[in-house]
Amino acid sequence: MKTLRSRKKSAWWKHVTGVLVFLLIWELSVRLGLFSSQQLSPPSQVIETFFAKLTDPRPDGETLGVHFLASFSVTLGGFSLACLIGIPLGLLMGYYRPVYLLVNPIFELLRPIPPIAWIPIVTLLLGIGAEARIFIIFLSAIVPAVINSYTGIQRTPQTYIHVGQSLGMSRWRIFTRICIPYALPTLFTGVRLSLSTAWAALVAAEMMASVQGLGYMIQMGRLLIKPDIIITGMLTIGCSGALMSLLLTLLENRLTKWGR
Repeated sequence: MKTLRSRKKSAWWKHVTGVLVFLLIWELSVRLGLFSSQQLSPPSQVIETFFAKLTDPRPDGETLGVHFLASFSVTLGGFSLACLIGIPLGLLMGYYRPVYLLVNPIFELLRPIPPIAWIPIVTLLLGIGAEARIFIIFLSAIVPAVINSYTGIQRTPQTYIHVGQSLGMSRWRIFTRICIPYALPTLFTGVRLSLSTAWAALVAAEMMASVQGLGYMIQMGRLLIKPDIIITGMLTIGCSGALMSLLLTLLENRLTKWGR
């Protein structure tokens, strides 16, 4: 136990050291003139901007909290919709051949289209409100949800299914009691990928005449040539996504404890 604890402590210190070295190199590269302040802001200025934006709406019109809540609500809406539709669809595609044959051609046709390519047609159909941005994020996040749910069902060992059949279980009970529990780890991988994709699509979604949100804040930072605003928005997206991914991992560990 001591050895395991010491290893975890050593790994933690290595993580911290790596981050500190990266921040030091970043700071020195700006301070020594390798990059101008209009190209890249040092970490010290980004931290100062972060705390200032908590209460100061300048220069983009809103505080960081308002931008975050606007982006979070849109991202959560698109991500939740993608999971609610994509996970059951992927599970059914993996288990029921007719569903796969019916849905897969349409899915494979739409899957390669990048989310940003949908913006013009979505703007025409839904306008420029929150619904349009949610739909863009939904289109981006549903792909990994479907693929990983389908893959999880397909990887269920046939031996398990044969055992269920020999016990007289119906096809539906085999699907819900054997295949879905076995697919949970792969399914959660898809959910985490969907979450990452949803945050990645956020900036593109908020390009649609948005006046709030982290993506809008980043766009305004670009227009005003303020890299500290850009980096603050980027880091807020990154930290928020990492925290939500950690929460999903904790939920996965609780639900799939039997697998370990």
